Amino acid sequence: MNTSTRIIGATLALAMVPTLGVSDPDEDSLTINGEIAIVTETAAPAHLENVDTIYSGWRFRSDETQAVQMDDFDNPGMIGVENALVDWASADGTEGKSCADCHGEAEELAGVRAVYPKWNEEQGRVTTLEMEVNNCRETRMGAEKWKYTGGDMTDMIALISSVSRGMPVNVAINGPAQSTWEQGKDLYYTRTGQLELSCANCHEDSYGLMIRADHLSQGQINGFPTYRLKNTKLNSVHARFKGCVRDTRAHTYKPGSPEFIALELYVASRGNGLSVEGPSVRN
Repeated sequence: MNTSTRIIGATLALAMVPTLGVSDPDEDSLTINGEIAIVTETAAPAHLENVDTIYSGWRFRSDETQAVQMDDFDNPGMIGVENALVDWASADGTEGKSCADCHGEAEELAGVRAVYPKWNEEQGRVTTLEMEVNNCRETRMGAEKWKYTGGDMTDMIALISSVSRGMPVNVAINGPAQSTWEQGKDLYYTRTGQLELSCANCHEDSYGLMIRADHLSQGQINGFPTYRLKNTKLNSVHARFKGCVRDTRAHTYKPGSPEFIALELYVASRGNGLSVEGPSVRN
C-alpha cells in the first residue's frame, strides 16, 4: 500500500467513525506579552446547533507552539505586522496618499477585525477586510489592487488584526447578510471531493482527534492571519480554505470568490465570543 493510499484510507476512517470520541483541548490560558488576555474558550453562539463550547485553535497546539505566540518578540507573524506598518505610512498610487493619511495610526482601526466580514451597504454585499483594503487602494489612493492572498495583503490584514487582539469576535449574521451566511452554512456542511468530506466532518464531528501527526481543531478563524510552522509564512483565511478543499480532492474555489466570502462569514460567526488573536501561530 503506497503513502497516498494510506493517507486517504486514514482520512476516510476518521470521517466515518466520529464515535471514537473527542479529546478535550488543554487547560492552558493565553495572555500575549503578559498583558493582552485572550478568550480561548466560551459558550457557543446561539446559532450553533451541534456545539456547546467553542475553543481557539491555540488550545489544541503543543506547549512549544503555544509559547511562540505568547510573546510578540518570538512570534514570527509579527514580522508581517512590521512590514505592513511600512506600507501603512507609505504613499502609493496616483493620489499620493497612504493609509495613515485617512486613518491616522493603525491603532485607530482597533475593533475592525472583530466584525468582519460584514454587510457593506454602499456595495450591497458582504465584504471582507481584503476587499476593503483593495477598495481603499483603488478608489482613494489610485493604486493597484493587491493579490487577495499575496504577502502585502496578508501582512496588512495581520496588522489590522493585531490592533484588535483581545477584543471579542462579533460578526453580524442577520439582516441583509443572512442570505450570504446561509450560503456559507450550506458550504460548511456539504460533503465534497473524492473523499466526500465537509468542513463539519473534521472541525465539528472530530475535533481533538489525530489526523496524520496533528490534532484537529474546531477550525476557528479568530487567529487569522496565522503563521504556520509547516510553511513558515503568514497564511490568510481563504488560502487555508483553498488548502482544506484541495485536501478533500475537490475542485476548489478561488480566494475572494463569492463562495469563500460566504464560507468566511459563516465560519467567522462560529467563533463569536472568542478573542481576536491574529497573527497567531499554528502547526
